[in-house]
Amino acid sequence: MSLYIGREASKLWKRICAETTTEINLLLENWKYLLGGLIGQYIHGVAARGVHFIHRPGPLLQDAGFFLLPELGQERGYVSETVFIFIFLSFFLWTFHPFIFKSKKIYTVLLWCRVLAFLVVSQTLRILTFYSTQLPGPNYHCREGSRFATLPQPDSILKYFIIIFEICSS
Repeated sequence: MSLYIGREASKLWKRICAETTTEINLLLENWKYLLGGLIGQYIHGVAARGVHFIHRPGPLLQDAGFFLLPELGQERGYVSETVFIFIFLSFFLWTFHPFIFKSKKIYTVLLWCRVLAFLVVSQTLRILTFYSTQLPGPNYHCREGSRFATLPQPDSILKYFIIIFEICSS
């Protein structure tokens, strides 16, 4: 029994090494796209923070979604975050499955290039939307009476572009 496990382990190790070599070569070819996608994520973060400066809280707008799917409430806000983390981590781990399973139809680097390209395009449209339409946000920190509804203006332009300052000072 141990001989069989040892033989399969060496096959798995060879497969992981071969896949890693292939992925590194693809990474060397496509690093510009990945970097562009990560820069796009940063721009989206800065833009979302910028719109937070000009946000003015107002009354909560009602739509069919509020009637069909009632809000969880502040005390159960963790449910939304837990579901998001589970879905994101499942996807992240799934992207590395070609290193283990033999059904190789995707490459992790190319998949992440496509995911980031899709995110850049969709988040560019999102940036245009939330700068052109100033609606009251439905989340608790965006509502009237919340001290987080509007951010104070930054002291310098550098604090506007370095997102970590806001996270550390909260």
